[in-house]
Amino acid sequence: MGKPTGFMEFDRELPRRRPIPVRLRDWREVYEPFPSESVRQQGARCMDCGIPFCHDGCPLGNLIPEWNDLVYRDDFSEAIERLHATNNFPEFTGRLCPAPCEAACVLGINEDPVTIERIEYEIAERAWGEGWVTPQVPTVRTGKSVAVVGSGPAGLAVAQQLVRAGHLVTVFERAEKPGGLLRYGIPEFKMEKSVLDRRLAQMEAEGVTFVCSTAVGGEGGSVGGAMAPGADLPVEPGEERGLGTANGPDLTVRPAAEIRAEFDAVVLAGGATMPRDLPVPGRTLDGVHFALEYLKPSNLVQEGALTAPPIDARGKRVVIIGGGDTGADCLGTAHRQGARSVHQLEIMAEPPSDRLADNPWPLWPLVLRTSSAHEEGGERLFSVTTTEFLDDGSGAVRGLRGHTVEMRTEDGRPVFEEVPGTAFELECDLVLLAMGFVGTERRNAVAELGVEVSARGTVTADARWATNVEGVFVCGDQTRGQSLIVWAIAEGRSCAAAVDVWLMGRTSLPAPIVPGQLAMR
Repeated sequence: MGKPTGFMEFDRELPRRRPIPVRLRDWREVYEPFPSESVRQQGARCMDCGIPFCHDGCPLGNLIPEWNDLVYRDDFSEAIERLHATNNFPEFTGRLCPAPCEAACVLGINEDPVTIERIEYEIAERAWGEGWVTPQVPTVRTGKSVAVVGSGPAGLAVAQQLVRAGHLVTVFERAEKPGGLLRYGIPEFKMEKSVLDRRLAQMEAEGVTFVCSTAVGGEGGSVGGAMAPGADLPVEPGEERGLGTANGPDLTVRPAAEIRAEFDAVVLAGGATMPRDLPVPGRTLDGVHFALEYLKPSNLVQEGALTAPPIDARGKRVVIIGGGDTGADCLGTAHRQGARSVHQLEIMAEPPSDRLADNPWPLWPLVLRTSSAHEEGGERLFSVTTTEFLDDGSGAVRGLRGHTVEMRTEDGRPVFEEVPGTAFELECDLVLLAMGFVGTERRNAVAELGVEVSARGTVTADARWATNVEGVFVCGDQTRGQSLIVWAIAEGRSCAAAVDVWLMGRTSLPAPIVPGQLAMR
């Protein structure tokens, strides 16, 4: 609980962000160092609330009051032990999670909640700095082998848990390096890739084998065509590849049946990588791209794999369609590339600055959020939709047409209606579609193995994280749909326990969460 009176003595405090003119000159993370005494004071704010609703807010079930108290007492070595007990990768969630735990903090009823996410970050960084994070090599090997398809946070969590249970784990990743969206979707200014690489090195030392530039099934994830095998869903126009990446010449394609025969179990953790398209006139013009087609090469430049991004915002009038985290990632990237102007369009209405009466604690607060990228510039437009992209006469985009909308609900679903007299045109040279994802790719291992796909475009799983194919399991966004990093890690850990039970008849890993048991956040 920290200091009994700490919540009355100390205000919520976060580290300062580096000055905007300074941070736009590089790609480093935006926050300045946080003094250790300030960290201890923030831990002291954790109050004796009786029922820690933060536990319910966190999909991982993090032992938040325990490590807040340990931080206040300056016992960081024990704090990282309590943190790692429920979270394999606190250095990731401490940077990237939207912190539903803070939304559920009891102190947040009438005061600013505890800075749980930042405390998690500080514990993790202190542990890495002190050398407390070391490989946990199993003393006994089971001889059982598991293939994990996908190396995002769900796949990494599955792999680490299973290798620590003594199994032989191989992670297949079609991209050049492991990490999935952690590497190729998250910009450097939100998480420097050295943070990912040090954790991958630990996992390799524990026995995990990473096989990259290797796709399991299909043609490397290429879609195209009218109907996805294994699903009763049409493939939307423009859904030609997941993760917004073109597959390189060195890509190896392994038949899914071959992988299933080679390993005792297979875990599908490929994410929900099919981007939602915007099928309006002019969609095929040059300069209109999916967000991840823009973000991945931008990240490759920072890794030194490319000398220049093929899609560059420098000097351009940029429009980002979509107001979520991916849109904000595009925004910060465009700023650093030197965009002439940036507009971010959102079809939903502008959220209020404070909770409304019908959105009480401990529900997720539906309020306006300003990321570091929004702080850096650009204009946000709400309640607008795009109806057409305009041709400059040479096949490239020169602008877009749109109008203001009002939302109503019909059969529980939102319906957007045009507001008469609100049509507008907006000049632009680069358009980035950041409107979320519509499910998993299907012309790969999903189709070749014959696993069932739901009406939502996600792989169906039972309470054991098992698909309809014996020995094939699934977790993370590939079965849940686009969600949070904490859900990916939580489901990866739970799936690992289920796989261990299937292989060995029992498990010492944490008990599984039943898919759909907890509300999606």
